[in-house]
Amino acid sequence: MSTASTRVPQQERSRATQARLLEATVDCLVEYGWSGTTTTVVAARAGVSRGAQLHHYPTKAALVTAAVAHLADRRAAELRTEAEALPAGPQRLDRVVDLLGVAFTGPLFVAALELWVAARTDAELRRALVPLEARVGREMHRLTVALLGVDERRPGVREAVQATLDLLRGLGVANLLNDDSARRTALLHTWKRQLAALLTPDAGPPERATPAGAGPERDRQ
Repeated sequence: MSTASTRVPQQERSRATQARLLEATVDCLVEYGWSGTTTTVVAARAGVSRGAQLHHYPTKAALVTAAVAHLADRRAAELRTEAEALPAGPQRLDRVVDLLGVAFTGPLFVAALELWVAARTDAELRRALVPLEARVGREMHRLTVALLGVDERRPGVREAVQATLDLLRGLGVANLLNDDSARRTALLHTWKRQLAALLTPDAGPPERATPAGAGPERDRQ
């Protein structure tokens, strides 16, 4: 058998080993948190040898950041595929926000949050994580702009898109310890109306609800 013919199976096995390690890492981060996710535990869960794990990812920081990058890329591809079924017209914005919301409640978000907290006091992890998070943030922003079909050159559009992502991230954190779905649904319902007004060309400012007990404007002059 030629060297060329044996190289392809070896490369395929190597990619399969890496994929198992990355998937196992995310599972461990979700289940055990940062402190419980050791390289030994990950290798055992992935069903690969300790030597194979060290060959592909020599440090814990390299392993976990690669895992989050892998899952982020996969989730972005899934979002693009799911977006193909989204309706056009006024319902699209609501569906896009709901679709994006899943990205801030699933395993990727939980795993990433574990890393954010750990990186505050772990210099090695922080050095690896900061550029990754910057890339993931840019990609998520670009994906949101594409899904919404908006023009970032218009004043306020970029800020409205980023505010949406920041809101979803915050709601994802609030949902970690207990079921926050009722408040989440109410807030997102209000924000979708605000966002539609902000993203619609030549739209006026969104209507403000009149505070309880307040009369017409002329009564307060």
